[in-house]
Amino acid sequence: MPFAWLSKLLISGVSLGAVAYLGICISLWVGQNRLIFVPSAQMEGTPADVGLTYQEIWLPVGDNPSSTEKIHAWWIPRSHKTPKNEKVLLYLHGNGGNISSNIGRAKRYQKLGFSVLLIDYRGYGRSVGAFPTEARVYQDAQIAWNYLVQERKIAPENIFIYGHSLGGAIAIDLAVRQPQAAGVIVESTFTSLKQMAELEPRYRWLPIDFVLHQRFDSLKKVPRLKMPLLFIHGKQDSTVPAAMSQTLFETATAPKQLLLIPEAEHNNVSSVGDERYNAAVEQFIQLVEQSSHSSHFLRPANSPSSK
Repeated sequence: MPFAWLSKLLISGVSLGAVAYLGICISLWVGQNRLIFVPSAQMEGTPADVGLTYQEIWLPVGDNPSSTEKIHAWWIPRSHKTPKNEKVLLYLHGNGGNISSNIGRAKRYQKLGFSVLLIDYRGYGRSVGAFPTEARVYQDAQIAWNYLVQERKIAPENIFIYGHSLGGAIAIDLAVRQPQAAGVIVESTFTSLKQMAELEPRYRWLPIDFVLHQRFDSLKKVPRLKMPLLFIHGKQDSTVPAAMSQTLFETATAPKQLLLIPEAEHNNVSSVGDERYNAAVEQFIQLVEQSSHSSHFLRPANSPSSK
């Protein structure tokens, strides 16, 4: 009798453990976008606070101009006059904060000769709409692209797509769908969310392939890109390993450059790198210009500033 009781107890324990395990998997399946996206509605400032002239933009989601879902954006022109062949940077930020957290980087790119469009995905900042998902942020990036091409009449070959961290994955996805873009700059980004999850001990006991549906799989998409690519990463990044940018760089077959800043972390690469960062971007612009006049791929060696 005691053995029968113990057997029933063990079976009950295993059953409860299985139910709890299944419950955790289901919870992560249903709510994983709440773990990935960390939007903030609190605006920390405007471009005017750092001496930039800007225009506030509202982009409707969908075909209805009166849609209740709208994307809030800032247009920061390089100058008061808009030349026909101006370089434009479509800026896609990471998973936290909002566009007001990215004014410093935007100002750097404006000084480097770009007009800049910063957008907040739905659910971030003053943008209005459902909580973000992978599909929704891809759609938001596409809406911003359409605005530049259709409303501002910017030629696609003059648009550079920039993404920081999670925004890098969004930038790469947009570039796959918009092969006419001038080039792609991704900073502190990752190979895929699956590989990021595999780095976390708390997720290693879960069936990642089954649970994860917000994949942001840049590693699969990068080989499809044909425009020039610039990968930037801080070697001290404790959020996303710099080796992931190295892997993306090695996987890419398009003209490419890699900048690694030894002293930089996840969010301070441009400020720590400073002149090295600026020089890499300027060199990348030259690569884009060379590639646009070439009928074959250029495979430049890594810049000395990238080491």
